[in-house]
Amino acid sequence: MTLSEVDVLLKTTGFPVTYRAWPENEAPPLPFVCYVEAGSNNFAADGVVYYPVKRMQVELYTKLKDPETEGKVEAALSSFFWEKTETYLSTEKCYQILYEIEV
Repeated sequence: MTLSEVDVLLKTTGFPVTYRAWPENEAPPLPFVCYVEAGSNNFAADGVVYYPVKRMQVELYTKLKDPETEGKVEAALSSFFWEKTETYLSTEKCYQILYEIEV
C-alpha cells in the first residue's frame, strides 16, 4: 500500500488528514489525523528483503476522549491489525490516540 492509498483510506473518516504534521499555524480544529511512516519490518529471504513492510503510525488528535471518533478511525483501519495507545498532551491540551499498523 502506498502513502497515497493510506491518505485516501484515512480520509474516509471524514476528518482532516495530513502526513506527519500540519504546517505551523495551519492545523484545523480538532479532531484531525496525522500519519507517518515510522520504519519497516521487512520480510527477508536468502539474505535480502523479499517483501518490504512499512510500519505506519496513525495519530488521532481529539479535544476530549471520544470513543465514537476513535471508532471512525478504527473502521477505516479495519483491514489491518493495529495496536492502540493513548496519551494526553498537556502542552497541547488534547488527546493523541496512536494506532500502529503495518502496510
